[in-house]
Amino acid sequence: MNVGDYQITMFDLNGEDKRVRRITYDEAKPFLLNVHYARRMCNIMYAFGLFINNDLVGCVTYGVPASPFLCQSIAGEDNRQNVLELNRLVILPEYNGGGKNLASFLVSHSLKMLPNKTFVVSYSDTAWGHIGYVYQATNWLYTGLSVKRTDTYQPNGLHPRNYDKNNHSNLRQTRSRKHRYIYLVGDKKTKKEMRKELKYKVYDKYPKGNTKHYDIKNPTPIEKIKIIGG
Repeated sequence: MNVGDYQITMFDLNGEDKRVRRITYDEAKPFLLNVHYARRMCNIMYAFGLFINNDLVGCVTYGVPASPFLCQSIAGEDNRQNVLELNRLVILPEYNGGGKNLASFLVSHSLKMLPNKTFVVSYSDTAWGHIGYVYQATNWLYTGLSVKRTDTYQPNGLHPRNYDKNNHSNLRQTRSRKHRYIYLVGDKKTKKEMRKELKYKVYDKYPKGNTKHYDIKNPTPIEKIKIIGG
């Protein structure tokens, strides 16, 4: 079975047809640019859509992490090619909440359509008040918070990865810490072997707290970037 050939279809108590299937880059693009708080595209290897009665109402995307070090640090050099990042998850606000758990439904079933023996990493950004309850609900492994770091200051709100060679400022900007979750894709035997190869410590308890929901028209983080130096 090739990735994307598998389609999940379920009917809820209200008779709604819920489907998760692979979608194209162009189908995912409006959600990432207009609905997700980041408002920018990312590396996409696999994109899966959530359909309610044939209407596309959300998507989740997976791609190669931007950091080569991260790929190696998760399960060693031999597994760096087996690492993917869940880098975007978005549901239209009118379908989000209300006890429907659509985000969890989308994530859990999309994971089943990824290649065998894949280490999937994802982050919940504390700057946006995210805890990672979707990952907790779908049984990901919690491996703690990312370390405190700073990046070269980027004016005009540019992402630190979009480094401007003409920017000779000695200023630095703080990077928000993120809750890191890892999911092991594979059969029971494969997952057992993957767990042994995992380099990060796995914590017994998940973090808790109140999740903030951003305004789709004006997404604003709860934690401001701090400028250092000058």
